[in-house]
Amino acid sequence: MKKTILLACLTTVSMLQTVSAAERLSSPKGNIAVVVDVHDGKPTYEVSLNGVSFLKPSPLGLLTNLGDLSTGLTLKSCETTTVHDEYSLQTIKQSHVSYDATRAVCHFEKDGRQQLDVEFHITERDVAFRYKLYPRRQRGGETLVAVVTGEASGFVLPDATTTFLCPQSGPMGGFARTSPSYETGYDLDQPMGKNGWGEGYTFPCLFKTPAGWLLLSEAGTDGGYVGCRLLNDVANRYHVGFPQQGEMNGWGSTSAAVSLPCLTPWRTITLGNSLAPIVETTVTNDVVRPKYEASKQYTYGKGSWSWIIGMDSSCNFDEQKRYIDFSAAMGYRSVLVDALWDVQIGYEKMAELARYGRERGVGLFLWYNSNGSWNDAPQSPKGKMDKSTARRREMAWMQQNGILGIKVDFFGGDKQPMMQLYEDILTDANDFGLQVIFHGCTLPRGWERMYPNYVASEAVLASENLHFGQGACDAEARNACIHPFIRNTVGSMDFGGSTLNKHYNADNQHGTVRKTSDVFALATAVLFQSSVQHFALAPNNLDDAPQWAVSFMKQVPTVWDETRFLDGYPGSYCIMARRAGTKWYVAGITSDGTPLQKKIDLKALLGKKAKPLTHVADDAIVMVFEQ
Repeated sequence: MKKTILLACLTTVSMLQTVSAAERLSSPKGNIAVVVDVHDGKPTYEVSLNGVSFLKPSPLGLLTNLGDLSTGLTLKSCETTTVHDEYSLQTIKQSHVSYDATRAVCHFEKDGRQQLDVEFHITERDVAFRYKLYPRRQRGGETLVAVVTGEASGFVLPDATTTFLCPQSGPMGGFARTSPSYETGYDLDQPMGKNGWGEGYTFPCLFKTPAGWLLLSEAGTDGGYVGCRLLNDVANRYHVGFPQQGEMNGWGSTSAAVSLPCLTPWRTITLGNSLAPIVETTVTNDVVRPKYEASKQYTYGKGSWSWIIGMDSSCNFDEQKRYIDFSAAMGYRSVLVDALWDVQIGYEKMAELARYGRERGVGLFLWYNSNGSWNDAPQSPKGKMDKSTARRREMAWMQQNGILGIKVDFFGGDKQPMMQLYEDILTDANDFGLQVIFHGCTLPRGWERMYPNYVASEAVLASENLHFGQGACDAEARNACIHPFIRNTVGSMDFGGSTLNKHYNADNQHGTVRKTSDVFALATAVLFQSSVQHFALAPNNLDDAPQWAVSFMKQVPTVWDETRFLDGYPGSYCIMARRAGTKWYVAGITSDGTPLQKKIDLKALLGKKAKPLTHVADDAIVMVFEQ
């Protein structure tokens, strides 16, 4: 009899340890709700908007060398506070951001000890969450370091959701074995249950649910973690994936080494009944903070770039001098001098070129190979960016010669050593007052706010492909109607487009043929956001392009005070408005070449007294208004 009673008591204790009460969290105005729960020891969360489900119960948790923190957990409590934040940032789609959010920290226990927190950040259009991993007390002291080997973080979409995703390329493929470099095309309106080309998808990832739209990405990734991707499990369930083992030529772990306690990067979820919250979100910068102070007052603006039209041979002294004169004539602040300048121009002549530019009010950005042992990219300068001593010596030379910034190319993946290299380049560059653009690279993850001298990343199937193949030119309009909805929503995009040449060739007579119009080129200068834009214009455009187009490209801003989504559908058409000061720029493009008629009430946006200044249209439209 006593044995029976004892067994019953033990059963009751076990049940108490595995049953947790669900916690309901909500945004300050109550539009978005997040329910945190535990099912059979596995933590979950679900997300709804105005009572409608956008994410079904989805897994949470970390996998570490100290144990599996995705199972056997108990939800102890959730502490909530309301936070208000304001910040100003010239390098994103909105110069001043102000928001209110609910901050909730949910404490999970395992084996009777607090081991994991999940912190939520909930606004009226975004949900973000990250983990806090604690030291583990043990006999003889504390465990103060750990290895995060993976995440259970998942996203279970409602049935009938369709996907708008960019497949992750496999490692050590493509040009000079430089992939993955986030430069593949998108598959639009596809069913769930696929896994790209077998390696998942690059962030950001867009979904159309029966109730609206949902965008997944990440923010706050630095040298303390790895860059992640999205993998499909089965049907409508996706999860966060760590880098591929083959990246960086197989060198380095796919895991993240951390010191304890540690905070992981944020997983971000933007949702809305329309695409407006997706296009207008600032969440990737909302949830991060600057990692250091700017060493100087950085400025932004337009520039020219010979390589996109003239390729490697254009990186010579005389042609770059001609582009400096062109930038001066356009009122631009810079010229980007691309690969091979160290051998085709040389350091002494580059210093002379920099002096020539300064006399005309034009600065220089210089291209560098990221280098190291991770791919076969042969272009130089090499051996200048991958090691601290050489990098700082090179940057000191640039500072002495008044160089504005650098464009660093051909990175090797998303493993932690590569993320450390990004951070090291940015940090050292700030010491020498240099701005930084990355190409052949990973996605920026809130880097505009984290690193004050960061400008933009490529991480997109960019303009160089228009030179390399007619197929890219044929698909230009469709691709341009994708980027404002996906890639450019989460970070500055260095596309390098807006050419007025008819051909991607220095003589403007041969090479691939541009299929879009001049108005289309002007529209993408507004639709594609980056605070520094090196356009694909050429000196001959002063004579052979329409003067109204040249005039617009002289005046179009690259920094914006406000961005509004007006209408559109990914891959089909896009209409957006951006404000710089008192001027609104309204731009629209379509992908299929047929006339598109849309009635949009601009009075609510611009005010009834707004004065029209410019209006051009054909297969695209650009309008400028003064408030």
